[in-house]
Amino acid sequence: MKAVIQRVTSASVTIKNQVVASINSGLLILIGIEDTDSQDDIIWLTSKIANLRIFANPSPDLPKGEGAKSNVMNLSLKNIDGDVIIVSQFTLHAQTKKGNRPSYIKAAKPEIAIPIYKNFVSQMELEISEKKVHTGQFGADMKVALVNDGPVTIIIDTKNKG
Repeated sequence: MKAVIQRVTSASVTIKNQVVASINSGLLILIGIEDTDSQDDIIWLTSKIANLRIFANPSPDLPKGEGAKSNVMNLSLKNIDGDVIIVSQFTLHAQTKKGNRPSYIKAAKPEIAIPIYKNFVSQMELEISEKKVHTGQFGADMKVALVNDGPVTIIIDTKNKG
């Protein structure tokens, strides 16, 4: 399982000109699923993401209001009570070594990926105190918009836990 985690000040998912998910401060998570992904991968990755200390501390030395944060990233999604959008993205498993057309042979087929994706979303809700996690729609043509805060973008692959 691969995840691209982006710290955002806002993000949304639009399908057929209709906004289906929208958040303010929090994380946009793009998730790629392989056939070999397991419940252990889901639990490990959701815990890792929910506890990543990638949000800045409020700084007592700066004036209050917009931008009154230190440069020290010491808070997690849980600490800031942030929002989450999770979007399934099989292209994270693109293999580009041969030729110019990516191969997606490692990406799980929908019959395997959909239950894992749904489980991942449910587990993330548990990790963040049963707060609603917003999603795109599996397999849909989605338009994802975001304002990357920082920018902070982190890539995690459960095959590299070590």
